Amino acid sequence: MIGYVTLGTNDLTKAVAYYDALFGSINIGRAMEIENYFVAWSASPKVPNDAGLAIVVPFDQKPATVGNGVMVSLFMDNKEKVDAFYAKALALGGTCEGKPGFRPEEDTSGFYAGYFRDLDGNKLNAYCMIE
Repeated sequence: MIGYVTLGTNDLTKAVAYYDALFGSINIGRAMEIENYFVAWSASPKVPNDAGLAIVVPFDQKPATVGNGVMVSLFMDNKEKVDAFYAKALALGGTCEGKPGFRPEEDTSGFYAGYFRDLDGNKLNAYCMIE
C-alpha cells in the first residue's frame, strides 16, 4: 500500500550522508535522486513500486519542520536487526525516542521496536514481529 514516504530536511548533504550510512548498514541503496532536491532509498531500487523513503528539501522553499505524531516505521526481520539498526542510527547522530524493546514491555512476544529521531528531528522506528 505505501509507495514511499518523504521526510523534510534543512541540510540535504548532511541528511543524505546520514541515511546512506544508516541504510547501508542493512544493504539498502539509493533508488532515485534529483540533485539539490531529494534522494530516495529502496530495498529494490530497480522495482519502481517497492516501498521507499526519501529525504527532500521542501518544495515551497520554507524550512522543513517535524510533524507531531508523524513517524516512519521500518520493518526488520528480527530483533537483532532492530537493535543494530537503532544503534547505528544513534551512532550516526540520531537521538533516542525509546530504546528497543517489546511494546507493551511485559509482552515478550509480538511487537518489538526501537524509536529514534534523525538529524532533522524526524521520528522513525525499526520494528519486527516476534512469535
